[in-house]
Amino acid sequence: MNDIQTIADNADLIVNGYAFTKCDIGYRVLNINNPQKASVVSPDGNTLETTMDDIEAGIVVDYYLKNKQYMED
Repeated sequence: MNDIQTIADNADLIVNGYAFTKCDIGYRVLNINNPQKASVVSPDGNTLETTMDDIEAGIVVDYYLKNKQYMED
């Protein structure tokens, strides 16, 4: 199994090709279709780190805020 498949399998949620996985400081987000694009989003929806451009990072935050209730324990 390749790394992308493993990340997708272990993700808490996948929305439109973005895998969201819980980490100590929020959620790690990976663009499954372009794995060089990743981000870390805080629990309150702030981008902490990213390799995405501003537009894509904003889209990821929107996806997070609209779907975070599905990722909570």
